Amino acid sequence: MIDKLEFFICLAREQSFSRAAEICGVTQPTLSSGIKNLEDTLGVLLVNRSSRFHGLTPEGERVLQWAKRIVADARSMREEVRGAKKNLSGQLKIAVVPTALGVVQELTAPYHLKHPAVRFTILARTSRQILGMLDALEIDAGVTYLDNEPLGPVRTVPFYLECYKLLIKADHDLAKQGSVTLAQIAKTPLCLLTPDMQNRRIIDRLIAAGHVEPAPMLESDSMTVLVAHVRTGLWASVVADRLADTLGFADSLALLDIIDAPHKQTIGLVLPQRDPMTSLVQELYTEAKRLGLRVYAGAANKP
Repeated sequence: MIDKLEFFICLAREQSFSRAAEICGVTQPTLSSGIKNLEDTLGVLLVNRSSRFHGLTPEGERVLQWAKRIVADARSMREEVRGAKKNLSGQLKIAVVPTALGVVQELTAPYHLKHPAVRFTILARTSRQILGMLDALEIDAGVTYLDNEPLGPVRTVPFYLECYKLLIKADHDLAKQGSVTLAQIAKTPLCLLTPDMQNRRIIDRLIAAGHVEPAPMLESDSMTVLVAHVRTGLWASVVADRLADTLGFADSLALLDIIDAPHKQTIGLVLPQRDPMTSLVQELYTEAKRLGLRVYAGAANKP
């Protein structure tokens, strides 16, 4: 039954029998037969189809929610039994918003030292993609913004507060000041992340607080692209401070405090609101709480 529920979840996500079969590692007839067997067992039609997928029936939508819970519980059971027998092993898949990619090693490194047999897959995704992947059981956890946009039914652990600075060429006139105002930023050609990134939506609101409409001259979903354009001296960018620290910008660039930008956003771990957690996820949750305590304690002790 569990394998058929996994077929069904994959089909609902991919909306294609051929793609779902490929992902599940079975032939298309095997997947179709599994879905039909599931329908026969439950006594309801789950999928609208002819020779193609045409969406789920209303009953299929309801079964999909149950299927996700059942499959998640089955995975938890397998991990729990495996973890009881030996040291933790397996794979953790974590999706991370781009601005937090340079911080996630503060979570994975101590985890690895305690459980070297656990493998990690780290994916760069938008905050909305992370929530969708959690719901679809495609990832075990996410690292994203916690207090800016609705998260839905997830368990959260805060890590740190993200604040923002202006990244500019070191020989720019503004760089001599050491700090800037929102009004000065509004007059500077900007390159920013694309609007599908929550970081960009936060920065738009930050700039708008200076009573100026954000109007970047260049947009990209890659911080590498933005930094490369700032190096030309033709653009500046507003970036998260922790990301800037991680990238270790060369002397050719300068980071300026934004005087009238008190905005800070909480970054942290998000997990599915399911109990019990797998042993792997439980340890990740515990490590995340340690990280949050360590970061906040360090911030409190700064002069």
